[in-house]
Amino acid sequence: MTVKIEKKIKSYSVVSAEGKNKEAAPVVVAASADDNVIQMHERIERPEVLIGSTYKIKSPLVEHAMYVTVNDIVLNAGTEHEHRRPFEIFINSKSMEHFQWIVALTRIMSAVFRKGGDVTFIVDEMKAVFDPRGGYFKAGGVYMPSLVAELGSIIEDHLKSIGMLHDPEMSDAQRALIAEKRRAYEEQQKKNLEPLVEETQPVREEDVAVTGDGTSFPPSASMCHKCNTKALVIMDGCATCLNCGYSKCG
Repeated sequence: MTVKIEKKIKSYSVVSAEGKNKEAAPVVVAASADDNVIQMHERIERPEVLIGSTYKIKSPLVEHAMYVTVNDIVLNAGTEHEHRRPFEIFINSKSMEHFQWIVALTRIMSAVFRKGGDVTFIVDEMKAVFDPRGGYFKAGGVYMPSLVAELGSIIEDHLKSIGMLHDPEMSDAQRALIAEKRRAYEEQQKKNLEPLVEETQPVREEDVAVTGDGTSFPPSASMCHKCNTKALVIMDGCATCLNCGYSKCG
């Protein structure tokens, strides 16, 4: 006789010879309140082939460039629940002076990635590392407080590319405001420079900060503490950022 068991089996008993002819029922003990949690675990082995992206870091703090490779694992491939998640990271460089901490950092980061869950916290932790010797500006006028912070910025860009992080979308009104401020600043600069055209040397292209999307900022701009970009200019006596729209006057 088949008996369907609908509760958790906590113990069992062996039917004796005398009780063979009696109907044997399994001994089922009701689970306590502490046993309501069902532990689930899936062991994920490293596939033979992983999808990866390589990023280049050229920092004035190191002699040679660094190449950061982040490999992703594809979960639920071919289904509507398909996701790419970071699985491991490698950093390669000709410079050997930072070899020890680079190896340690990549192993720790890879362990965090393989642990799974929400790994986005690692971005904020790395970007908050400051070099006691001072930071530097990367291409586009973005300030990096340390080499580790730039590694964190690369991880942030990678997580955005695979959909784990999302930029807060700027409203149309904010975009229009920034465009208006840029036009007003450019017109003001043209008026100020017209009497000095013959005496002023032309601005060199390498002196102008250019962002990844091709947007350029004046070479005299200072750093905005909100977006860490050299795009803060003085307009009508008020500090205004031409990149994110921040204004000291509100």
